[in-house]
Formats: sequence, structure tokens, C-alpha cells
Amino acid sequence: MSKSLLYHGFGIRGYCYRRFVFKGGAVICQMQQPRESLRCPHCGSADVVRRGGVRRRWRHVPIGFKPVFLEMEIARVHCRDCRKIRQVKVRFADGKHRYTRTFARYALGLLRSMTIQDVSRHLGVGWDVIKDIQRQYLKKHYGRPKLRHLKQIAIDEISTGKGHTYLTVVLNLENGHIVFVGPGKGSSALEPFWKRLKASHANVEAVAVDMSPAYTLAVQDNLPDAVLVYDHFHIIKLFNEKLSDLRRDLYREAADGLQKKVLKGTRWLLLMNPENLNEKRNERQRLQEALKLNEPLAVAYYMKEELREFWSWGDGDLAKAFLDDWILRAEYSGIRMLMKFARTLAQHRRGMSYCQLLCSEEFFKRRIPA
Repeated sequence: MSKSLLYHGFGIRGYCYRRFVFKGGAVICQMQQPRESLRCPHCGSADVVRRGGVRRRWRHVPIGFKPVFLEMEIARVHCRDCRKIRQVKVRFADGKHRYTRTFARYALGLLRSMTIQDVSRHLGVGWDVIKDIQRQYLKKHYGRPKLRHLKQIAIDEISTGKGHTYLTVVLNLENGHIVFVGPGKGSSALEPFWKRLKASHANVEAVAVDMSPAYTLAVQDNLPDAVLVYDHFHIIKLFNEKLSDLRRDLYREAADGLQKKVLKGTRWLLLMNPENLNEKRNERQRLQEALKLNEPLAVAYYMKEELREFWSWGDGDLAKAFLDDWILRAEYSGIRMLMKFARTLAQHRRGMSYCQLLCSEEFFKRRIPA
């Protein structure tokens, strides 16, 4: 029996070719494992006694347009050293998969330029087989990314569908890769991540989170030396929520029917960026009418637009002075919503300043060589 045919024709070592069988338009290569190569899968001992076996078939790379299968009886051995009876391992396939590793690599190569459905049709297998090959590849290479070199991370939760189902996601801010996904939201979802991060001895210098106390306390407990960063998106999102509450309160308190009519339906106009307002729908005009009739709403709106400029400052000292001035004006505005939000920003001033530094061109020039 020849070993060279399997090696040169199929890239398989350590097995002997017996014969080819042509059945139903398919090519079946029957082979067997030499007795002297049998090893105990538990301890690796060669002192084993064969105790029967089970015949299996694996899908292999096609020859032309003909599907190819490898067929072999997998030996079951009794080990005299560890006293266990086990089925020997197959070297060219993984676990209980019905395809060889070579077939999986071939399918992955086709997936670079073809869809899953196209590959399944080309190879004559179900789409779920190709999907499983892709899933196994992604799990092997990206299932547990290394955390040792993490410097800047972001933590946030995402909704995965109806029923308030959430996932907590940790992102590497330097390359955009997802390094952890945990079920649920809040500090408890991050416990496995903290354990892995501690074991990796990573030196995390900054963590971007929203303003929820749960994430803030979790970061302070597990990364006391890292700077908490509160980014543009979460801060403006929180401000928009407060601005919506202010509009709702003003609408409820309005005694004039004209004020109620103007305020009605302006929620989304207040939340949109001015450059995104649709002139054809008179959205800018409607917004201006609402702001003219309600001074508190106008002050809060224009204060929001000013706050957006904080992240565009290129100079860190000027940005800090701008933020201090904004907080001071909000505290003396006399509008309860702005006064409360100013106190919130004052508590998170350090994290906002660090985020502004990350957004500045000077910071990137220092970190990225020319």
C-alpha cells in the first residue's frame, strides 16, 4: 500500500492508500492507518492494543467537477499504560467535522471572492457547512484576542433585538478591534474581561465610557490608574435627552395655544445638527419659530451647539478654558436643566479633557511617526 499517493495527491501524511471507488459520480479514496503509528490519544503511548473501530467518511477537495471523499476505519485502542480505551485521533480533520482541514482551507479561499451560497453550490455541500467553516475560522482567530498590548479601550452596551436584550462590548480604540463581548449590561457583564485583562498584565492608560455610574465604578475598581474618558457621542446624547425633557416640560406648562402648536413636533429638530436640517421641509424656519417663543429652550439649544465646539479645539489649554467658561455660564443661566447638566460635566471634566486631547491633531502627530 502506498503512502506517497496520499501525500503528493492529497497532502495527507501517515496513512496508506488502499484503493479508489467510483460511486454515484463521486470519487471515494479508501485508506487505513498503519498499526505501528497507532497512539493512545490520552497519554500518547505506543503500547496499545486495537479494539475494533468505526468507519467514517470526510469530504475533501474536488477533482475537476467530481466530489472527493476520504474513507477510513478509525481504530479504537486499549492503552496498557493509562488503562484507558479511546478512539485514535485523526490527523487530517478536526473533531466530528465531516470535512478535512484541506477542504476547509479551500472553502475559506473561495469565500474571499464568493458568497457563502456560491461556495456551497460550487462544492456541492449545504450552505450550513460553509457557514460552519467560516464560523470555526473566526472563532479560532478572533474568539479570544490578546489583551497584553491594550492601551486605550472603550466600553459600551448594544441592544441585540426586542425584549431589552443587551451585550456589553469592549473595543480597542487604537485599531477598532472588538476584544470582548459579554452578555447583559452593567458591571457584572465585564467580570470575565477584568480577569483576562489582569492576567495579561496590560497597561491600559485610558477607558472611554458613558456617564453611567456602573461603568465608572467598575473601571475605577479594576483600573485605578487609567483615565476615564467621556466621549463626544455620549455627552451630546445625554444633553439631547435632557433637552427633550425640557421641551416636554415647556409644552406641558405653555398656556398659550400658539406656543403649544409651535412646540409640537419640534423634538427631532432640536436634536438634529443644524447642518442636517432640511430646507425644503422648512425645518430651519420651524426651529427658529420655536426658539423665539421660548427663551429657556433657545438658551439650552444654543448652549448645546456651543458645547459641540469643545472637541474641535486643537489646543488643550484653550479647550479647558472653553469648557470652564461653558460650565460657568450654564450654572448662572437660571435654567434648572442646564444647571444640573453643568454640575455633571464639572464632575467629569478630567475625562472630557482627555477625550479632547485624543481628538486633537497634535496628539496624533506625537503618537504616529511621519
